[in-house]
Parts: sequence; structure tokens; C-alpha cells
Amino acid sequence: MMTAPLVKLSELASPKLISSVQDLDLVARWIVEGFVNGLHRSPYVGFSVDFASHREYMAGDDLRHLNWKLYGRHDRLYIKQYDAETNVDVHLVLDISGSMKVGDGNEQKMRYAVLLCACLAHLASRQRDAVGLTLFADTVLEKLSARGSADHLLQILASLAQPRAYPRAKSPQVLHEAAELIPRRGLVILVSDLYYEPSELLASLDHFRHFGHDVLVFQVLSPLERSMPIDGAVKLVDAETGEELETLAHEIRDSYTQAVEKWIDEIHTGCLARDVDHVCLSTDQPLEVALMDYFTKRTHLF
Repeated sequence: MMTAPLVKLSELASPKLISSVQDLDLVARWIVEGFVNGLHRSPYVGFSVDFASHREYMAGDDLRHLNWKLYGRHDRLYIKQYDAETNVDVHLVLDISGSMKVGDGNEQKMRYAVLLCACLAHLASRQRDAVGLTLFADTVLEKLSARGSADHLLQILASLAQPRAYPRAKSPQVLHEAAELIPRRGLVILVSDLYYEPSELLASLDHFRHFGHDVLVFQVLSPLERSMPIDGAVKLVDAETGEELETLAHEIRDSYTQAVEKWIDEIHTGCLARDVDHVCLSTDQPLEVALMDYFTKRTHLF
């Protein structure tokens, strides 16, 4: 039976700690390094950053993997070859709409989602996958096509770290637009709170599946949204529409929690029917929970 790696990392890489560090690249790299080291210590084998052998250089090979020591001894060019050297295009599709601002400090969904995407970009790059990024709200706001260079990774991280406004978004129709912009088959990773009608959301996921993409959905919610762990009078504000509702927390907590779980379950069931992986994350969970789901999905593609 497989055991989850990184028990110590789970304690160190808590959302509360990482939220205090502002260097996105530094934090993402640190988390991914710890995650990869944990995988190497775990029963998982054949992780695709493991060196396997050499082969002769062919035109078009990535020069970063040349073995210059062998060249010096044999006067021939050889490329380092790795286990599971099958590449895939990884498309990160990140929701930056108004509702992603919910939460304070270490529990803000946007902070958590951005760091998750940065970690996934680093991890995909280590696996020599091409990585792309799409930022959306009511429309697609930025699109970086999938590429595998180190400079491109830095461009993705810079885009993720950019301070920006959070436009309102009421409909998942934008995901149809995003799907049309990713014609080449790959792994689409949607990171969002999924504040949409499940039927409309699932129809947009069908669009990605129509193009042959494998799809992994990370639904990011704050603990407050999952269970309303507060008491007394509360004012509920719709982050997308601005609508307000004043009520007493204890009077609606049970019905609210049931409605949220029903909504999440409807999305989850619909994703399963479409062979889409759906993972619901809370912002108080360590990020390697999501990285393990990505790694498992990425491994099972081949």
C-alpha cells in the first residue's frame, strides 16, 4: 500500500507560512523541491525526472540536456535521457474573477490558487512538459501558449505574480472561449472556485473533452465557504454581483452547509461522468495535496 510522502513538508509548507513570503518563484520552487524529494523517498518509482541513460544527439534536441563530459571524452554529442520521457502540453486555466478574493491572508483563494499554479508550472517544467497559462474572468484576459523553455516559465510566473483587478464573472461561458484557444491536445488544469450553475460548468468542460484534452479541475474554497464556522449576525455579500443578505449564522448554518455539499457533489458527479478529475481543495490544506493529484493524473496519462 502506498504511503503519502512529505509528512514533514506538510507541517512546514502550511498555507499560513507560505502566505508570509512574497517571492512567488522562491516559494513555489521550495515546495516543488520538497515534493519531488518526497516522491523519490516514497514507493513511487519511475518519476520522470530520474536519469536513465544516454543517446546520441539529434537535431532539435534540447541543448540543456547535453552531457559535455562525454563530449570531451568521445568527441561526440550525447543527450541525457530520462525515465518516462513522454511529454505533454499542460494548460493552466486560472479564474481571476471577483469571488477569488474571498478570504484574508493565508486563506485568500486567489493567493492559494496563484501559488498552486506556480507550483504546477514548476513541476511540469521539471518533467520537461510544455506549460501554458490562461487567465479568465468574464472573458479570457491573458493567454500564454504552452512552451517548454526556462524563459517561458519565468514569463508564466511573472504573469501569475502581477497585481490586477478582479472583474466580475457570472457565467462559465468564458471557458468555451478558453477551449477554442487551446486546440492542441494536452492536459487542461482548471483552477477556480467554480461559482457557476453545475449544468453550465459541465457543458464547458465537455468543450475541452471534445478537443481530446484530459482535464483536471481544482475547486478552491475557503473554510468559511465550506462550513460557515462563525456565529452571530452576518452580512453575506456576493463577490461577483455585490448583492447583500443579512442574517444570523446559526439559523442558516445547517441548510447552508447542506446546500454547499450538494453543489460540490453535483459538480463532482458530473465530472466523473465525463472522465474529468475533480478535486475540492480548502485554502487551509497544504499544497502538496493538490500536487499529488496532479502527479497521479500526469503519470496515468501514459
